[in-house]
Amino acid sequence: MTRLPDIVIVLDQQKEYIALRECAILGIPTISLVDTNCDPDLANISIPANDDTMTSIRLILNKLVFAICEGRSVYIRNR
Repeated sequence: MTRLPDIVIVLDQQKEYIALRECAILGIPTISLVDTNCDPDLANISIPANDDTMTSIRLILNKLVFAICEGRSVYIRNR
């Protein structure tokens, strides 16, 4: 990577704990899917969801991708 990402989306806090800590150290905002076995305070934005099923993950990621693309198009139009 030539630069740091604008945001990091974490699907499983327990598996990606090190990545969450690195993001916190580097000041990269995080969005995290949090299940009952997760700590919502580790992420900047926590989305309560079942992080074990593909349907749940796919639905939330589709919504996030749509929102990011829409936000970028609005930003480009208003430049």
